[in-house]
Amino acid sequence: MSHAHARDEYRRDQYRGDQYRGDQDRGDKDRGDQDPDDRDPDDRRRRTGAGVTPRLTMDWQRADRAATLREHSARFGPLRANAARRGNRDLLDQIAAAGLTGRGGASFPTAKKMRAVAAGRGPAVVVANGMESEPASEKDQALLARAPHLVLDGISVAATAVGAAEAHLCLSRTRGWLVDSVLAAIAEREQAGADRIGVAVHELPHHYVSSEETALVHWLNGGEAKPTSTPPRPFERGVGKRPTLVDNVETLAHVALIARYGAAWFREAGTGGGAGTMLTTVAGAVSRPGVYEVEAGTSVGDVLELAGLRERSEAVLIGGYFGTWHDLEVIADLPFTAAGLRPAGGSPGAGVLFALPAGTCGLAEAARIMRYLASQGAQQCGPCIFGLPAIADDLAQLAAGRPEGDPLSRMQRRFGVISGRGACRHPDGAVRMAASAIRTFGADAHAHARRRPCLAAHRGRQQTALLPVPRPFAEGDWR
Repeated sequence: MSHAHARDEYRRDQYRGDQYRGDQDRGDKDRGDQDPDDRDPDDRRRRTGAGVTPRLTMDWQRADRAATLREHSARFGPLRANAARRGNRDLLDQIAAAGLTGRGGASFPTAKKMRAVAAGRGPAVVVANGMESEPASEKDQALLARAPHLVLDGISVAATAVGAAEAHLCLSRTRGWLVDSVLAAIAEREQAGADRIGVAVHELPHHYVSSEETALVHWLNGGEAKPTSTPPRPFERGVGKRPTLVDNVETLAHVALIARYGAAWFREAGTGGGAGTMLTTVAGAVSRPGVYEVEAGTSVGDVLELAGLRERSEAVLIGGYFGTWHDLEVIADLPFTAAGLRPAGGSPGAGVLFALPAGTCGLAEAARIMRYLASQGAQQCGPCIFGLPAIADDLAQLAAGRPEGDPLSRMQRRFGVISGRGACRHPDGAVRMAASAIRTFGADAHAHARRRPCLAAHRGRQQTALLPVPRPFAEGDWR
């Protein structure tokens, strides 16, 4: 389902709107009840120091709804005049100097991708990815629910910078309330004449792999929302066979801020080799779960402490369901960046941190994730059709402490056979998560293999089911 200019009515569903943690009281304490229009422009650019750093999340705590265009303009100020100039090399230089990397999972340099699209033949296309199919992440929903105009600014800026003639925003059709909110923001902008080109909003089927960039392009070209083989990549030949920029909505929101304030301002935030800020979803053994905006490069342990890490948590899932399990003591001091986590075999991925509560069976949680991932493949290759379900069965046997034969050896053999052989990256991500669970919970894995499961496994599945596993979307519905 696509929307170009019409606005339909939808019912808000399950999003937990009270979990925004980006703009804390300490970031607002000297503002009082000041009217947004009377605020000093420098106040919009201020940092609050270590910890939570409200930029994207500025003023989120002040309202339980999306900012209007007027509120948005008062909050962030106008875009620079040159941000609207088509094919703007200066803006691309600023994004490169800022060191912005993708916030959707791959951490690819944003300016490099934009330059590749700008250098392509013919008018380009911009696709904003707001699907957020990662069950453990809520950051993109939070951003679109509170600051849709910042994302739409970023789409507009990116479109002018790469010379795009059209722009699209892809959302999940299971979140009609969010589509409704975004369409209302677009209607405001159309009435104000805020954008050079319009943004078409599309509702795609909600599957884990449907948010992959080639899946978005395939759907926009009239096909199913399934990943396709590469090359060519979207920047070479994407929507309508034209050069296509596909970026996560958070990435585009950062582009909008860089267009306003410049690279030097963006890099004022960041530590441990990171640049700017990032949104992260923190859950599990924390007293204040939610979406936080932190300085890129903040250590894993410090991010968890911001959310009120409970004592005795010993393991953490980093990056989401395509991420990796780690011993918390080993990983706590590492920067929450791709470069910082690489020595430990991890990555921020979708910006997810899940602290495993004490007394919970990590193998049981990993088995539930693996079962979900095995059901979410596009069924386009042997690893998805046969390999992932086999690993899911082995891991489930191990977690229950009722193995048939030697599931540990079978899984290790299957990891090696499957990795790098899928039609897309889905099998690799699933294998990465499962293999990391076997490493991190190694002692438990060997005890379970000897039919001596941990106490948590004896207590039953209901007490260990902590990570969200969505109900399957309509089976077979990929269009």
